[in-house]
Amino acid sequence: MQRLSYSSVKLDVADCTAVITISRPSALNALSSAVLSELDMALGEVRANKGCRALIITGDGDRAFVAGADISEMRDLGPGDAADFARRGQAVFRAIGELPIPVIAAVNGYALGGGCELALACDIRIASENARFSQPETGLGIIPGFGGSVRLPEVVGRARAAYMILTGKQVNAADALSMGLVSEVTPRETLMARAREIAAELAMRSSVALAHAKGVLAACTEGYEREALEFGKCFETGDPKEGMSAFLERRKPGYAR
Repeated sequence: MQRLSYSSVKLDVADCTAVITISRPSALNALSSAVLSELDMALGEVRANKGCRALIITGDGDRAFVAGADISEMRDLGPGDAADFARRGQAVFRAIGELPIPVIAAVNGYALGGGCELALACDIRIASENARFSQPETGLGIIPGFGGSVRLPEVVGRARAAYMILTGKQVNAADALSMGLVSEVTPRETLMARAREIAAELAMRSSVALAHAKGVLAACTEGYEREALEFGKCFETGDPKEGMSAFLERRKPGYAR
């Protein structure tokens, strides 16, 4: 077994399956710049390991897969830095799609904002019964910036994506299954076992065919730069700082009208 541990990301490889765990439970596994860098490094390790036939991405603990990007880090960004932050997240998530092996998201608990976008970047999504999905960014004065504006409509259709993005409403596991956001729902205690079963099934298939299939699927996605630019433009106003301050201070935001 290969095992690597960074500050907030763990990588384990056994039986041809790699498992990346976002491990920042005190912050519900929120994605800071440091976490994104560690995730990128872990993905590089998986790419370099020719024995890996599938990858599972999950979150540490029972409460959250990933509860979003790090709001305290984003709050004081300017428009240019915000656009760069979005591009950074997009690039790391795009690296998931560019892996030549299938990637399974094992969603345990909250997959909010950047967490939902991380799940969307994976090829197959399965969820525990307590999973919750949302793109709540408009409540913070911003928009999805890590690919959600592009991937979510492709996965669930424009109407459902518009509802999720514009309202920020959470979707439970059963509704996520019915709309095609996830492929399976399983009890929390069997989530990882089921993810490993799927990984083992995939390992029996032609690695060449799987890699080419992923290449075709990845070629269908466009629009990320527009998302990053629009994400940055949100920071030309005071809305993001007010929205994120309100979130951190546990109060309702008072946006200018």
